[in-house]
Amino acid sequence: MERYVVIDLETTGHSFKKGDRIIQIGAVVIENEQIVERFASFIQPGIKIPEFITELTGIRDEDVVNAPTFSEVYPLLKEMLESRHFVAHNVLFDYSFLIEHIKAIGEAPPRFYCYDTVELSRILLPQEESYKLGHLAEQLGFTHDRPHQADSDAEVTAELFILLHNKLKALPTTTLKHLQKLTKNFRTDFTRLITPILLKERFEIDQNYDHFRALSLKKRVDEEEALFSSSLTFGDFIQTFKMGDVQMKNVFHLYEKRQGQEQMMEAIYDAFSQNEHALIEASTGTGKSLAYLIPSAFYSIEHNQPVVISTQTIPLQDQLLTKDIPILQNFLPFTVRVAVLKGRNHYLCLSKFEQSLTTFSDDSYDICLTKAQILIWITETQTGDVEELSLPSGGNAYWNEVKSDASTDLGAYNPWMSRCFYYRAKKKAQQAHLIITNHALLLTDLQNSQSILPAYKHAIIDEAHHFEEVASNHLGVSTDYFTFTYFFQRLAPGLDYGSLERLKSLLMKYSWIKEIDFTKAEERCITIKEELDEAFRMIYRYVEKKQDTNQSDVGRMSYRYQSYQEKGQMWNAILENVMRIHFLSREWCKPLVNLCVTMQEQVELNYEEKSFLADFKSLIEQYDQHEQYLYELLLESDPNYVYWIEIEPKGARNAVFLYCRPIEVGEILADQFFTSKNSVILTSATLTVSQTFDYQLEKLGLNDFGPKEIMIPTSFDYEKQARLFLPTDMPSIKEVSEREFAVEVSIKLTRLIEETTGKMLVLFTSFDMLRNVNEFVKDMGVDVPIIAQGITTGSRLKLMKLFKQSERAVLFGTSSFWEGVDLPGKDLTQLVIVRLPFAPPGQPTLEAKLEKAKNDGYNPFLYVSLPQAIIRFKQGFGRLIRSKDDYGCIFILDKRISTTTYGKKFLESLPNIPVITGKLETLLSEAIKFEGEHVHENDQRK
Repeated sequence: MERYVVIDLETTGHSFKKGDRIIQIGAVVIENEQIVERFASFIQPGIKIPEFITELTGIRDEDVVNAPTFSEVYPLLKEMLESRHFVAHNVLFDYSFLIEHIKAIGEAPPRFYCYDTVELSRILLPQEESYKLGHLAEQLGFTHDRPHQADSDAEVTAELFILLHNKLKALPTTTLKHLQKLTKNFRTDFTRLITPILLKERFEIDQNYDHFRALSLKKRVDEEEALFSSSLTFGDFIQTFKMGDVQMKNVFHLYEKRQGQEQMMEAIYDAFSQNEHALIEASTGTGKSLAYLIPSAFYSIEHNQPVVISTQTIPLQDQLLTKDIPILQNFLPFTVRVAVLKGRNHYLCLSKFEQSLTTFSDDSYDICLTKAQILIWITETQTGDVEELSLPSGGNAYWNEVKSDASTDLGAYNPWMSRCFYYRAKKKAQQAHLIITNHALLLTDLQNSQSILPAYKHAIIDEAHHFEEVASNHLGVSTDYFTFTYFFQRLAPGLDYGSLERLKSLLMKYSWIKEIDFTKAEERCITIKEELDEAFRMIYRYVEKKQDTNQSDVGRMSYRYQSYQEKGQMWNAILENVMRIHFLSREWCKPLVNLCVTMQEQVELNYEEKSFLADFKSLIEQYDQHEQYLYELLLESDPNYVYWIEIEPKGARNAVFLYCRPIEVGEILADQFFTSKNSVILTSATLTVSQTFDYQLEKLGLNDFGPKEIMIPTSFDYEKQARLFLPTDMPSIKEVSEREFAVEVSIKLTRLIEETTGKMLVLFTSFDMLRNVNEFVKDMGVDVPIIAQGITTGSRLKLMKLFKQSERAVLFGTSSFWEGVDLPGKDLTQLVIVRLPFAPPGQPTLEAKLEKAKNDGYNPFLYVSLPQAIIRFKQGFGRLIRSKDDYGCIFILDKRISTTTYGKKFLESLPNIPVITGKLETLLSEAIKFEGEHVHENDQRK
């Protein structure tokens, strides 16, 4: 029987050699999956505890002043350590620190088998968002009262290890054997864990899985057929819905009936029935997801036609499936078949993954970790969708090797065909009433000769204010240096592991080497690579020397160009170089592709050889496509498109990205999308500008279709729930420098933070302004935690979680925080908009739109810039009030909203809300009074 000792240490820092010492030890002994012994003690470190350690752990100098030293505690700990099995959460840290302390007191350190619960969790719990101990404890239901205290952390780590060990025991034999091979260089001694498991009888465990070839998968679960009760029509349902049927609340107790929801349901069902397009602005609080899902479900089943639901992003797509569809199923008297369909590269290719497991000698730690994760994941997933996985940083490159794609699809020759995740998703979509997808796939489907989505005539476009932008991105082309680098890394001419060398071996095996001049093919490949390197270096230098560059959203230098108008010797050299690449590529690609096709048709290849040949052909065709893009981007020009180049100022000297996008997409959408559909419903909380849909009708190409235009009034009482404050003592943006404006913003924010009591979200239009204000506010001694995007470590999701967990905090955010942020109730009571959200100048697509508007006889500012800013402004405004019980104040620090003619357009686009103008100190008094009234009202309710 194995004994495992779980250790957690709290220390004064990260380095023993730099003088850091242990201040607390927690130890737990596990036998037979049970905790049988515990030990905990503070340790006198002999040095002062740094403030940040006290903040993190809660351990103060007075807690350890009379504590024993490590040498006094070690005899008590030594007996526990004799188990030789050392477990810790981030084992390298605790192990090395403990060993150094043992050596320092003159003892011989014991030798351990190590087990890292971070690493084990990443492998055995591949779908977790985070592998921090606190997150895992919360997700797995462990009690963790005192995070960052050694005794509590050790207890939770022990419970986690027991859970992970039991999960390992429940894995199929095939999976365990693969893990043994992959994990030899891991921090965890997997062999010591797996070998005893494999020695036991495993028949009952193995029969729980689907075993095929070299892999074990989760057994497939087929959904039940939908049963439709024809006795209830949509009209009957709506009448019941309007009456507020008590059964609905009993079925789903969290459901809150919302004003305007039934209006939206009826409008959508009518539009579908009458084959009309419609624009529906559904204000925050309408409950629009359910408002379009219910009529879509009824229409689909009654008419036996699928309805496509398209969202802007993959997370919104997943949110519909996990949050809104269960509510829908509870509401309806029949089962609705729902399918989620994403781009093919979101799905794992089991064939490629199986093959990748045969080669791992040169794999990095991250690739081995990713392979191990996927081995576990395929025993759990029904979808094979990468969004379920929490890949390590280096895992994304490996995913590109094993994702599904059309060009390597062997069809009937693929033994994995019946288990293919992508084809399962497509089959499910073909049988579904509602197909949930995203704008990107919807638009990709328009351009694809082979349809990805099943045939459909009715669609809902949610978050439709993004539809034009997504359409522009997907109806253009782009390429970059790194894409070409990837191709040549795969080909690796002259190297044993490269695709070219593998092709040569295959040709020799079947005596086909004479079918192609292979030496010439390799030489041509090297020449093209060298030419491409030179081309991208020249493009980089060309842009670098230009004075009229701008900074892109991701910090790159951006240069807009029209190939036939560019002048100079260097540009001519670039074009000559690209033409050489083009002609060399034509002579190189075609023979290789033809060889692959002919060989597949005429030679009896085994499955692995067929897969390799399909993969090689795909690689050459992808290269050919991107080389064609490069040629079009630099040697062709369309006046209806905008062309630009981006370079990384601090990156490699050939880090170049080329783009072209249609300037206007309305005509393309009209011809390729709206004309071919019976009814498309476009909905969002922000579609109108100054109470009209004119801007969207023009941009989306809907003018000729005469769509229905419906505005669903807000269900919130902004007169009671909110106040809009416009300080008059802010400087005019045009009269001061950016730095001076940032100082004034910081002063005003400091006063707001000092005087108000709730949580605050501050929205910026640029990261530079955010960074400057963050520095100034901190210099002013604000004692409320500031969580700043791009400064506070972590993703947007992590920053949001940190903000929600704080009792009081201020969150600084830029573009991504203007929408998709849901902070109801006390999570947000103060919203500050620093500047009106006009798009920064220099964006190539915006510049092109402004120029086109001017050439067409319009005022570019009123026709393009202002409507875009108003829609963005409405998105930001909508962050504050998220439910009928919310309340809060909005401060706009941009004087233009009250001093310019166009500023009124912003206010006209808002719901009826009391607007108060004056000096900040006067406004603060009003805000404090308003806040106090609502706090008192909430207290009375309680």
